[in-house]
Amino acid sequence: MAQSPALRSFKHRNFRILYPANALSNIGTWTQRVAQDWLVLELTNNDPANLGLVTAVQFLPALLLSLYGGLLADRFNKRKLLLITNIGAGLSSVILGLLVISGSVQLWHVYALAFLLGIFTAVDSPIRISFTSELVGKDDLANAVSLNSANFNAGRLIGPALSGFLIANFKTGPSFLLNTATYVVMVVTLLFIKDEDLHITVKPKRDNKLKEAFQYVLKRRDISLVMVMVFFTTTFGLNFQIFIALMATHEFNYGPGEFGVLGSILAVGSLTGAVLAARLEKQRTIRNILRGAAVFSVLLMVSAYLPSPLLYACMLPLLGASVLLTLISANTYVQSNTDSNLRGRVMGIYLMIFMGGAPLGSPLVGGLAALIGIRGTILVCAVIVLAAAFVVRRLYIKFNAERNNPKAID
Repeated sequence: MAQSPALRSFKHRNFRILYPANALSNIGTWTQRVAQDWLVLELTNNDPANLGLVTAVQFLPALLLSLYGGLLADRFNKRKLLLITNIGAGLSSVILGLLVISGSVQLWHVYALAFLLGIFTAVDSPIRISFTSELVGKDDLANAVSLNSANFNAGRLIGPALSGFLIANFKTGPSFLLNTATYVVMVVTLLFIKDEDLHITVKPKRDNKLKEAFQYVLKRRDISLVMVMVFFTTTFGLNFQIFIALMATHEFNYGPGEFGVLGSILAVGSLTGAVLAARLEKQRTIRNILRGAAVFSVLLMVSAYLPSPLLYACMLPLLGASVLLTLISANTYVQSNTDSNLRGRVMGIYLMIFMGGAPLGSPLVGGLAALIGIRGTILVCAVIVLAAAFVVRRLYIKFNAERNNPKAID
């Protein structure tokens, strides 16, 4: 039976066996994220500032360590590095789960363990992303990125609803322990990956330096422009956990079950966007990345003032689809257009920008929501993203004019 072109990455054994383990891990990740947000709200009497701050603490390591994760990816065996990061992340989840179940959890525990989880995630992410090219090779890389995004957002679809159910019936503790179990599955699966089946075109070198990656990105103005757009989109627009949590609790008076359902509704759109991206590989250009960011920002503006929970829920899939199409295109563009010997370090820079904006954006979003309300905050964030898309578009046009070849990037 002929295999669908949209699923061609599954012909690679290592990708095929790692994919379901990633699916479980993604479900566990989103289960914990929802539980952590709800736990903070419980411990602080629904304080939005603390919700934004704990998100910042978790993503602060991405700002500091993603670069070194990328450096490690270019220096050492990626599979072995992933074993270490998954064991460390699993330990942080189980400790928090046990603290909650024992009734001894305090707010500082959540901050400390969120930071610890953030450390392992920051190191893990560039390694995991650059490992994809070794699983499937360059020809199938764009397809694998789309499938991984679909996988991630399937977890985003299931995880919040599952966590909402667990919180409503058993409080937050089991959600953290469930995430721990998924890390165990991931570690076992990584042990079955065969190094001889990996597509390694350049062997790791111990003398690779971060400076080389920064020089490369600065010279590649097309990649630099994509990274700038990603920074503004993720820092100010991709705050759905805060947006939805505060809309649910402050505007609609919802509990944990409904909060989890709203997260899953958002993921319906995100998953749809990821599936569409697998079929639109040739459309991943800078122009379309900028168009996608602009469309997302306009939809975000509209969502800020939808009057009813039903209308807000209907808007969430559109938001999820638009932003995922944009970010998948950006991720694939950077990976596919980066030299293989620099990919780990360049993706470290990309992820520093992608996730590192959260320590800046999340406290601002939380603090602003406490001052002007969540609806006004969402509107401000949407305007910032739209303004960034306009400015980057002007820079892109200027860049093409300097090259005297308007179609060179596309």
